[in-house]
Amino acid sequence: MANDYFQFRQFTVWQDRCAMKVGTDGTLLGAWACGGRTILDIGTGTGLIALMMAQRFPTARVVGVDIDEMACQQARQNVDASPFAVEILHRSVADVEGRYDCIVSNPPYFEHSLESPDEGRTRARHTSSLSYRLLVTCAWRLLSDDGEFSVVIPADCRAHLEAEAMLAGFSKSRECAVKTTPRKPPRRYLLAFRKHPSPNMEQTVGIIETSPSVRSEWYQELTKDFYL
Repeated sequence: MANDYFQFRQFTVWQDRCAMKVGTDGTLLGAWACGGRTILDIGTGTGLIALMMAQRFPTARVVGVDIDEMACQQARQNVDASPFAVEILHRSVADVEGRYDCIVSNPPYFEHSLESPDEGRTRARHTSSLSYRLLVTCAWRLLSDDGEFSVVIPADCRAHLEAEAMLAGFSKSRECAVKTTPRKPPRRYLLAFRKHPSPNMEQTVGIIETSPSVRSEWYQELTKDFYL
């Protein structure tokens, strides 16, 4: 069972009221995504990614949005206990206004599996609460002309999300295939999109562990400002 909180270097994330707990996916995205003067975290949950972006980009205006009221209450608790300023909005991303230089999301990913009887867990994990099409069309509307939209996604969901992003008008600017260990296939992808084609789309591979419980140099370098 997950602990009620997760301690980072500069802030603590309480998660006892959130369906989705602190995990590798959110930490990867929060450490990898490009920033800007204005940053939006779609489906903020505990506020983890929003807090990471606020730490990395201290002069930015950071906003986290979530449709789950309990998650928003928890995110505000975590923000209030941190040294960082993050605005938490309890609403659908479809109702968010403004323009953002950076949009990040660790979106729901289950598409056709049996939904949980726990409504909060269903909202957090199933695309019925936030479809890829809604996510990318809202990101397109809210992203500034030169901004970047970044997500972390399971490997088997990558093709669907990329197809929806391209349909919305996005071009992929960066991609990192993340492997758990060197010999395993990528389990997740970090993807970044822009409104205009990038002359050289950046493709990299990241490895989390070189052997059981031994973090790779890549992962240590990426997360060094966050993990204790």
